[in-house]
Amino acid sequence: MSPDALDHALAAHQVSAGAFIVTLYGDVVAPRGGEIWMGNIISACAAVGLSESRVRTAVSRLVASERIEGMKDGRKSYYRLTPAAEKEFQRAARLIYRRPRAAPLRGWHLVALPQGPGREALVNRLTALRFGMAEPYLAILPDRGDPLPPLGAPHFRATTEDDLTQMARAAWPLDALAERMARFMQAFAPLDGVTCSPEEALGLRLLLVHVYRDIALSDPALPLGMLPEDWQGPAVRALFARLYLHLTPRADAAVARDFVDRDGPLRADPTRIARRIADLSYD
Repeated sequence: MSPDALDHALAAHQVSAGAFIVTLYGDVVAPRGGEIWMGNIISACAAVGLSESRVRTAVSRLVASERIEGMKDGRKSYYRLTPAAEKEFQRAARLIYRRPRAAPLRGWHLVALPQGPGREALVNRLTALRFGMAEPYLAILPDRGDPLPPLGAPHFRATTEDDLTQMARAAWPLDALAERMARFMQAFAPLDGVTCSPEEALGLRLLLVHVYRDIALSDPALPLGMLPEDWQGPAVRALFARLYLHLTPRADAAVARDFVDRDGPLRADPTRIARRIADLSYD
């Protein structure tokens, strides 16, 4: 791979150490037992220019927020996902790797937003679940039959014959999401079919997932008729799937060769890995 290839993709996207480590766990570690040696975290982050000091600080913050927990074995430190983080990662994986549901719109999820204490925390929780804020007192989400966790607020399902396009477009920051999609295409389209070493393939795949993750976890999956005519969501998804599949054989070879937990080389869950590849191949 040309040295400029990864630099080209990095130039369009700022990479936070904490968020990138979350991507590393979701893409590599979660389907391989959930634990990894600190040295592997440092080397994976170095591929996108993150220094060891930034990585160690980010790991400490992830431990403090109870996303991961640390263990010592001799002089080496290992970190594994907490049970709560594992559930969160499984939900995120469904949005990142699985083909978007083609199920028809059944209606809308509606959540009443209270005034006063607790409102900000509720809005943050709903935003993480891809709800849009139809201000001032209502959060909305397309109902396609997917289960939702407890929301901590009055929750209704509703259907209507009315055209909600304007309300839906105002409820989500679609312009900002469209800009992120455009940057994704500009950064990664030139890398389609790139040839690289196993180490480079892993770094590039992690960056690919890192950038796409932000899009996938923000996209409300509105019906196409409610979206702008030049919406690039399907093209972004197709490019992500194509690049991920192309990079995976070499990236996984690097993981199998170099990445370890306390018991030795990471052991992949073949069912989870095969399901991920099958879902992406279906695109």
